[in-house]
Amino acid sequence: MAVTLEQAQRVGYTCLKALLRFAFMVANNLVAIPSYVLYLIILQPLRVLDSKSFWYIEGVLFKWLLAMVASWGWWAGYTVVEWGDDVKAVSEDEAMVLVNHQATGDVCTLMMCLQDKGTVVRQMMWLMDHIFKYTNFGIVSLIHGDFFIRQGRAHRDQQLVLLKEHLEKYYRSRNRKWIVLFPEGGFLRKRRETSQAFAKKNNLPFLKHVTLPRLGATQVILETLVAPQENGTPAGGDAVIKESKSKGLQWVIDTTIAYPKGEPIDIQTWILGYRQPTVTHVHYRIFPVKDVPAEPEALTHWLYQRFIEKEDLLTHFYETGAFPPLQGQTKAVSREMTLSNLRLVCIQSFAFLSGGMWYCIFQYFYHCLF
Repeated sequence: MAVTLEQAQRVGYTCLKALLRFAFMVANNLVAIPSYVLYLIILQPLRVLDSKSFWYIEGVLFKWLLAMVASWGWWAGYTVVEWGDDVKAVSEDEAMVLVNHQATGDVCTLMMCLQDKGTVVRQMMWLMDHIFKYTNFGIVSLIHGDFFIRQGRAHRDQQLVLLKEHLEKYYRSRNRKWIVLFPEGGFLRKRRETSQAFAKKNNLPFLKHVTLPRLGATQVILETLVAPQENGTPAGGDAVIKESKSKGLQWVIDTTIAYPKGEPIDIQTWILGYRQPTVTHVHYRIFPVKDVPAEPEALTHWLYQRFIEKEDLLTHFYETGAFPPLQGQTKAVSREMTLSNLRLVCIQSFAFLSGGMWYCIFQYFYHCLF
């Protein structure tokens, strides 16, 4: 079939736009990430004298970096509509966020939709696959104190021990509030077949839109971060008591991400912007941590129920284009999440100005020395 002039022009425009966006992303990374690292190197004396202020500044810079990533999608027309409970109400409390995992774009979506949730982004900790340690953003996550977890049965027990140690060492000493994890342990397309076989063998529900979650990291987080009075768990008691009279983990936020027609956005699309403007839908349910069982068997059942509910939510969404109403509501209410273009431009300008400043500083010292 012959290609019309209009189609050729459209393809040419899409390729040119993708090329320009990729060049901008590369430039963005080259100025923003080194600037983040260099600012924190310069501020090391403050870390010794006033650790709280140091991590406050680091958190602000971290939030700005995530806003830059959010801007790549926002300016391509990839927006978010939120459903369910309003998580702004618990943004100042400690919470564990459980998210279904379909593609690399899930992380970008969260970076976008949490930007307007108060101090959440700068005070959150991420649990992610260890492979992300070797990406351009790996050095940022290492400094921020995120945890990189290795998948696979051979590493499982050791990783859970390391996670517990990491939480005890960094979570409250750096004033973290939210911790984000993907309990499925991998992308939907990679784990679905294995999960369905496990479900069939153990007489569990057959799931198509999510996979059965893994218990390990969730259990360690609850045991380590929940205050003893919340659900009767020992909860690493000393760590809870010692660190600035923390109330401990207060909430579990069950987060379900849905893409139109079940077609997730990956990081390549987010960067290059070759897909048409798309609205991603994010549904929240908030559970008091005191209602979450502590015993492993009961916790496993509770966690399975959350993902069975996710399956029902996603099935309803793919059939109707909307999530069902919450209990007690007659109609589901959605909220369009927006970002300020002015704020994004200011953050991007600061990044490029910082990059230019550091370049001039290094050039000056280079000429002085050589």
